[in-house]
Amino acid sequence: MQTPNNHDKEEPGSLFYNEEWQVVTEDLAGHYPQGLTESENQKRIEKFGFNEVTSKPTPKWLIFLRQFNNVIVYILIVAALLTLLMRHYSDAIVIGLVVVINAFIGYFQEVNASNALENIKQMLSVNATVIRDNMRVYIPARELVPGDLVYLEAGDNVPADLRLLDTDNLRIQEATLTGEADSVLKDSLVLPKDTPLAERNNMAYASTAVSNGSATGIVVATGIHTEIGQISKNVSDATQNKSPLTKELDNLGKGISWFIIFVAVAMFALGWFMNIYTLPVLAMAIITMIVGSMPEGLPAATSVILATGVQKLTKQQAIVKTLPAAETLGAVDIIASDKTGTLTKNEMTLQDILIDERHYQLTGTGYQPNGDILWQDQIVDPTTDEKLEMFLTMGQQANDTFLTEDKGQWVVNGEPTDASFLSAYYKAFGVKEPKLKEIDRIPFDSDYRYIARLVENQKGKRFIAIKGAPDVLFKLSEQQQDFNRQYWDDASENFAQTGKRVIAVGYLDVPDNTQEVTHELLAEHGIQLLGLAAIIDPPRPEVIQSIADMRQAGIRVKMITGDSPSTAKAIGQQLGLSDDIQTMTGSEVERLSDDELRDVVPQRDIFARTTPYDKLRIIKAYQANGLVTAMTGDGVNDAPALKQADIGVAMGIKGTDVAKDSADMILANDDFSTIKVAIRQGRRLYDNIRKTILFLLPTSFAEGLIVVMSILLRQPMPLTPTQLLWINMVSAITIQLAFIFEPAEPGIMKRLPRKTTNKLMSRHDVIQMTYVSVIIAAVALVTFETLNASGTAFEVASTVAVNIIIFGKIFYLFNIRTSAPAFSSALWGNPMAFIAIGIMIVLQLILTYVPFMQTVFSTQALQFNHWLLIIATGFIVLIVSEADKYWRLKCNKKALF
Repeated sequence: MQTPNNHDKEEPGSLFYNEEWQVVTEDLAGHYPQGLTESENQKRIEKFGFNEVTSKPTPKWLIFLRQFNNVIVYILIVAALLTLLMRHYSDAIVIGLVVVINAFIGYFQEVNASNALENIKQMLSVNATVIRDNMRVYIPARELVPGDLVYLEAGDNVPADLRLLDTDNLRIQEATLTGEADSVLKDSLVLPKDTPLAERNNMAYASTAVSNGSATGIVVATGIHTEIGQISKNVSDATQNKSPLTKELDNLGKGISWFIIFVAVAMFALGWFMNIYTLPVLAMAIITMIVGSMPEGLPAATSVILATGVQKLTKQQAIVKTLPAAETLGAVDIIASDKTGTLTKNEMTLQDILIDERHYQLTGTGYQPNGDILWQDQIVDPTTDEKLEMFLTMGQQANDTFLTEDKGQWVVNGEPTDASFLSAYYKAFGVKEPKLKEIDRIPFDSDYRYIARLVENQKGKRFIAIKGAPDVLFKLSEQQQDFNRQYWDDASENFAQTGKRVIAVGYLDVPDNTQEVTHELLAEHGIQLLGLAAIIDPPRPEVIQSIADMRQAGIRVKMITGDSPSTAKAIGQQLGLSDDIQTMTGSEVERLSDDELRDVVPQRDIFARTTPYDKLRIIKAYQANGLVTAMTGDGVNDAPALKQADIGVAMGIKGTDVAKDSADMILANDDFSTIKVAIRQGRRLYDNIRKTILFLLPTSFAEGLIVVMSILLRQPMPLTPTQLLWINMVSAITIQLAFIFEPAEPGIMKRLPRKTTNKLMSRHDVIQMTYVSVIIAAVALVTFETLNASGTAFEVASTVAVNIIIFGKIFYLFNIRTSAPAFSSALWGNPMAFIAIGIMIVLQLILTYVPFMQTVFSTQALQFNHWLLIIATGFIVLIVSEADKYWRLKCNKKALF
């Protein structure tokens, strides 16, 4: 027997849709029509396993331990242990608390991540009707094996991947796999090789739902080897890439850490060799330098800025599940989006009606019955247009779908295409049913491709309403006098070329005693063609402007859909994806290697007839080009790509649980334009985090520089470890947090996305960080030495040095907050900055004058002239940094002309 479960996307197995069902049955050692025996079933369960998707979750204790795998954390842990051994308990406790708090922040972010695998597992059918020993039995679906014969009927969930053997008007809803709304007509005919997943009409796939008819199929794949199982595997295998900001911070942290370690080792060796201090004093001095220089407040400050950004996005209907995801959107180059339900409403809408030579247009989108019917841009009253009223009524009657309102949402029970006719009728005549009585009907049948309904009006007159495929109804209309077949064929083709689904509507008057509608009756007497309806899943109105704004911001939106290339391109043109839209099909994607696909994807705007695996490969191809890629979607078929993307965005209302669990962000309002808001917020967050780093590092390095210079000058340490910890931690929770509220820079959505190769700090940033560090350290040391030499008490001189560093931070804040000059209108753009400064000053007064604080931190009360000196030295930092900014702005302005 051929191994059936070799259905692997890397090495495709048997193309069951490409073989006669008799051959498939023979290859799988199945028995038609009697089915497998119980003993054969048990042997195959042992060989292939149960029909279920299993996943092994990561232990939470391991997730927690992973948070400590960081160079900065290692150094801080060592510093905490050394200070503990040296009995500096307060220092050890503070350092330890910083490490633990950051670990818990990372832990809760990761634990709240994807539950997608469990949701996929729950999607598999619980029970199945199977033919065993020539008997139809009801068994748990997990016991299905390759070769089993499964019977399907309306209402069933398909329990495994099946090759259909015989069908009876079978229709299956495959939105979970293809994302397309309409159910698919199935048959058992052999299909060509490389037929896209959405067009494999002789296959039924696990987790899809039977909406009509019945069939018998043979199981060809179970569990992880089914299409839904492959999605589960792809979700599990998808790489959770670090966000661009996280990578930049990691690299920055490693660089700073190794630099500090190098300096610390060098200074310890120098101090030991020159016998500058005793060993305990030297060790404490080195620890003081490390703790003072190490930006331990950076992870906390970054997390708080991101957390407040996440909170703002939540209020704007964008629910972000992980903090780095909030910033990642600001770096996005590509937004790869599913079409149905994301760029479009996933609500089929009747947009055009052609009756004779009159072309009517309908306004309003979706199922909500709001809108008008226009002819030559004038609103038409259908009650005064006999043919239009007849067309809408027949379209409403030839229908077996229900459209109802539930809590403000219009819900379809049946086919979306049929629902569009109901919505059009309600737009014209209000939400009411015509006073007609049904006598008989012919349900939609794949052989005849139309639906017909015999009805009676209040006067006892009977007629047949019919709706279906244009070519079929055109043939039935040929008995009609003056019927111009060429005209209607051309009209139908013109609508189809714009990506619209075309449906013909007609009727037939019958004697009042007619009791039954039959195919023979319609074929014998023919019908009266009323006209054509053109239907489309319309673009969301807000998406068009959003895409235009994103293009201006240098962000390219790409459509990845299971729909046909023509329909996808028509929608893409309406959305304005590109000036010259280039399409590619899933079959073409499958024929390319990963390297070839990487080279091709940047030039393509639309990918049509794609499978879930195609979507995953496309996302990887964009990432391989160094492009930060977002993926938006709402279906199970989008889950692998959502998880692989740098940021996955799922729809909150119509999105499946699997999609939402795989995504990093959920749009609670299903509004694609919310992504634009999130991108703006993401760019603002990145700017503010960068400003925080540029603000934090110079002052941290200044602290370390003071210690280094004191060692080299063989002078007493002007600052104690507790004072350095005070400076770092208190300023971290006051001044640095002013950046949380810093508004976006002007023109933030007009600049191109930053490149992933860009460094967090430019060459100028390093230069500025250096001179600010030197200024603060030099001023503090010179002032300390001058006061100490003049006979001022050591504690007073040390307290002045502490406050010089703090006020150096305060004045530097005014420079770094904005790219505009400090003394401009931008000065007042963030009132919270002044509040943060006020709080910091109050805390410094407490540190300086409260006796308890003087004891703990070795400080002393200052006189008025000391404060004048402190403020004056702070002004030096502001004047020098503002002069630098002025020069840069002047040079940039010259470069533009």
